[in-house]
Amino acid sequence: MIIKILGSGCRNCKKLEVNARKAVEELGIAATIEKVTDFKDIVSYGVMTTPALVVDEQVKISGKVASVEEIKKHL
Repeated sequence: MIIKILGSGCRNCKKLEVNARKAVEELGIAATIEKVTDFKDIVSYGVMTTPALVVDEQVKISGKVASVEEIKKHL
């Protein structure tokens, strides 16, 4: 599983990454977490508001910092 955190590297983007890492750890699944900060790459996903969470190339959450529990539902 590949999880991408889309955003500029702002505080909310970093918090989403922390929550995603915690969700992966709690579920005990194998996943790679990548940060995507290039605006062209972010827009290519159709995302206009960040942070966003992409799981296996599908946008799951956009425009907010999802909780660990919410992220777990998408993994």
